Amino acid sequence: MSTQVEIGQNYMTLQKTSNIAQNINSRMSVQVSLTGLSFLLEDLNSNDPVFFIEKKFKSSLTPEELLLEIESVFSETEELRPIFEDVTVVYATNIYTTVPRPLFEESKASEYLKFNTKILSNDFVAFDTLETHEIIIVYVPFVNINNYFFDRYGTFQFFHGATIFLKNVLRLEKHTLIAKMYLHVIDDQLDCIVVKNGGLQLCNSYPYKTPEDFIYYVLFCLEQLHLNPDTIPVFLCGDIEKGDSNYEILYTYIRSITFIKSQGSNSLIPSEETSNKNFLINSLH
Repeated sequence: MSTQVEIGQNYMTLQKTSNIAQNINSRMSVQVSLTGLSFLLEDLNSNDPVFFIEKKFKSSLTPEELLLEIESVFSETEELRPIFEDVTVVYATNIYTTVPRPLFEESKASEYLKFNTKILSNDFVAFDTLETHEIIIVYVPFVNINNYFFDRYGTFQFFHGATIFLKNVLRLEKHTLIAKMYLHVIDDQLDCIVVKNGGLQLCNSYPYKTPEDFIYYVLFCLEQLHLNPDTIPVFLCGDIEKGDSNYEILYTYIRSITFIKSQGSNSLIPSEETSNKNFLINSLH
């Protein structure tokens, strides 16, 4: 089912697929960004997806407006009304930074964010830990949305999208010596990871509006790391596909491009012409 509804200055695109049985034992994963929402239900026994719904907005919402949209999805979607035992919320925002674990002090978590983003004095700062790689991801979740899920479900997990993206890439590339670039595209945000010698060289997000912005940030990252766009392998996931404007301008400058998709939290595999548009929540389990 696909519909488009005008909401003030925003347009909402709603896509819904389902093969869920009414009483199936499911887990729920929710991807939250200021420009969209995704809800994925999976069978707890098989990890197979059984229900998916997403909302996209023409422009960014405030956290307050976003909570209203979440409440609306729950009230309008029967499949989301059961009380799920396993609930995970993923924040796909650009308000985060990575810190080497030996340098991290929890009492100074907000200080790390001030180097590359503007935060308010009352912002709640959280962090995820990649134990194997000694990396801390510091970020700002939306407190009002966390409170909503806590009131609705009690215990739930929340992570930043960069945590999931990094974990999957670093696991896959732990023995790789050559430099590789991974790009995750979501709405108007480009997440970039570069790995070499099994370690992390770069992890950052860049806002973009046009394909020219998109390729500028890609080439900027390569230039800063002294990497050759003619030879470096680049892997794509998220909201990008062969033939769209971002792909076409990328292919003008990059010779080796491969789409990838997730097979759960343990593997990334090549894909033919499209990537996994909901890569983050599909990579959780």
